[in-house]
This record gives sequence, C-alpha cells and structure tokens, in this order.
Amino acid sequence: MTDYIKAIFKSRPNRFIANVEIDGEEVIAHVPNTGRCKELLVPDATVYLLPSDNPKRKTKYSLHFVENRGVLVSLYSQVANDIVFEGIKNKKIKELAIYDNCTKEKTIGKSRIDIYCSFNNTNNNRENNNGEECYVEVKGVTLVEGDIAKFPDAPTERGRKHLEELIKIKKEGKRAIVFFLIQHPIGNSFEPNWKNDPEFSKTLIKAEKEGVEILVYKSENSLEHMKIVGESLKYKLN
Repeated sequence: MTDYIKAIFKSRPNRFIANVEIDGEEVIAHVPNTGRCKELLVPDATVYLLPSDNPKRKTKYSLHFVENRGVLVSLYSQVANDIVFEGIKNKKIKELAIYDNCTKEKTIGKSRIDIYCSFNNTNNNRENNNGEECYVEVKGVTLVEGDIAKFPDAPTERGRKHLEELIKIKKEGKRAIVFFLIQHPIGNSFEPNWKNDPEFSKTLIKAEKEGVEILVYKSENSLEHMKIVGESLKYKLN
C-alpha cells in the first residue's frame, strides 16, 4: 500500500500548487493536473498526498486524490496513461484485446502518441482489425456534471492538436483511437465540454467522422490501486 497522507485542501494559488493542511500545519503540495478542477478542489475537501524524499523538489508532496460526493477521485493526470496501458496488456479492454505488443509513447510526425499497439508476425487475428498498427491517445477525465463526464475542463489547444494527429494517422491507413478514461467513479457516460472548449468539441466530431475511434472507460480508484473496470461507456458528441 502506498503511504498516502490525509490532508485538508485550503486553496490553489496557481494550477501547479495547492495549499493544504496536515494536522493543523499548512504546507504546499504539487497538483499533477493542469485542469481547473474547481468542482473538486473546494475549501476543506479531504485530499490525499504522496510524500517525496527527493531533496531537489520544491514541494514535498503531490496531491493525488480528492474526496468528492462520497467517492475517491484521481487527480494524477499521468496515471491515466498507465491505467489504460495496463488494461490493454491485461486484456481488460475488449476493443484492443487482439494486440500482442504494446508500448508507451510513440513518436509520429510532430506528435508523441501515448500508446502504440501492434501484432506479432504470427498473429492470426489481423483480418479482424482495420489496421496492423494502432495509436491510442489517452485523456483523463475528472469533471462530472450529474453523472456525465466531460472533457476538457479547461481549453486545450494541445488536446485539439492530438485529435488532428489522430485524423492524419487514420488517413494513413492505421488505426487511431482517442481514449477517455473517467477518473471520477460517478461518471457513467461522456460528452465533450462544448461550454469550456468548443474547438476541441468540434474537432472530436470531425475525428469520429474521419474514422478515429472513441473509447470511454472508467477507473476504479482506491489508495491501494487504480484499474480499468467494466466495458466501454456510452458517449454523445452533440
């Protein structure tokens, strides 16, 4: 079990830093999520910090979890890639279970896509797929309105460019997927966040029309582990 420290959230002076209270003492913690998270990081919310022994760090703690509406929400953006990667390797994502090989971070063009999948030379399932190479871009989702997960919670030009790169990959005859991982257990479906980022939302519709696949899964969160659960959830683009 990871030795998380329970704390109380106080404020967020900028997107990288949070002021938190541990046993009555106020300290600062790194926030590994550049989203706004306004609905999650509210004053006096219970949060969980991972301490670091690295003397070169400016902050001793990283804020990984927050309690919201009675559940544990993961705020560590990068862990979404790891969860999806492990889900693919362990055959927990049926749409990607046919692949033998899976690696992280594949550079193509001017972009670096999160996950790359391919077949062994002896694989007999190639005819069941629309491309021997598969590129998967992962987006962690923490914003949930009602029970609808929405992305992004802040405008993301980088995210839009990722979608354009996936469109290009698809046009080259390869398989391209944008994978939304809902890291808030209450989220049961997905929609793009038209209010916060209409350009990303329009590009997501364009990507689907061009053949880019959209997968939406949910993670199960605890202080001991996080993993993919269930099957791909429903989504609505407009």
